[in-house]
Amino acid sequence: MKSKLVLGSVFLAALLLAGCEPEIGSEEWCASMKERNAEDITAKEAADFTKHCVF
Repeated sequence: MKSKLVLGSVFLAALLLAGCEPEIGSEEWCASMKERNAEDITAKEAADFTKHCVF
């Protein structure tokens, strides 16, 4: 029972945190990507940045 409660709490926390991120391609997202270090950006994020923020 306790493990289900812990698992549910972790899932809920992850869901809430994921909901706080700006939508890909939005002005907020582009601005936050510009502030990040190049080493921290994944290939998918770089492609999305180029698609939505550069062109």
